[in-house]
Amino acid sequence: MTHQTPAHLPRGRPRGFDTDAAVERAMGVFWSRGYHATTLPDLLRATKLSRGSLYAAFGDKHALFLRALDRYIADALARMDVELGPRSAPVDGLRSCLAGYVDRTSDAKGRRGCLLVATAMELAGRDADVDRRIGSFFRAMEARLAAALSRAKAAGELADGVEPASAARLLVCFVEGLRVIGKTAPTRTTTQATADALLRCLIR
Repeated sequence: MTHQTPAHLPRGRPRGFDTDAAVERAMGVFWSRGYHATTLPDLLRATKLSRGSLYAAFGDKHALFLRALDRYIADALARMDVELGPRSAPVDGLRSCLAGYVDRTSDAKGRRGCLLVATAMELAGRDADVDRRIGSFFRAMEARLAAALSRAKAAGELADGVEPASAARLLVCFVEGLRVIGKTAPTRTTTQATADALLRCLIR
């Protein structure tokens, strides 16, 4: 009696590596070096893949970069969802969100900068795939902040004259500006004082 391979089984050998881990390692290289300065040998060393395996899994350098950018964006938005989610008091959530940016932009941590900001500076206006991702990220970020600010307004916690939509846009500009200034490694005291000053303008 002969046995046939079930039709639902995949053909060929399964991949012998963790795709998510490879994307994470590639993201670290792009984050440190930038898109153009990252070479294929850099990516092969970081992911521990052969050239053939990397191309089979991801296509090419640009496709792998987009996967890494998507991973970075997903992580950032997931973090905001935890900080600003409806189970948190809105003002507490805003303070938590800003505290995270203070932590990531102070002292030696700040020197790493932000992959999104670095990518925007390097590729925005020259890469349509990147433009769509960056624009979508900032809109999603602004929407989350506006929702938290709207809840704060409903609770009577916003300062007089502060509107959630404009305040959310201001906060996006503020925190991304912090990522740029963080490259100079300001002290935590300085960064925290700046964040506190902004909150005092927005919150009662």
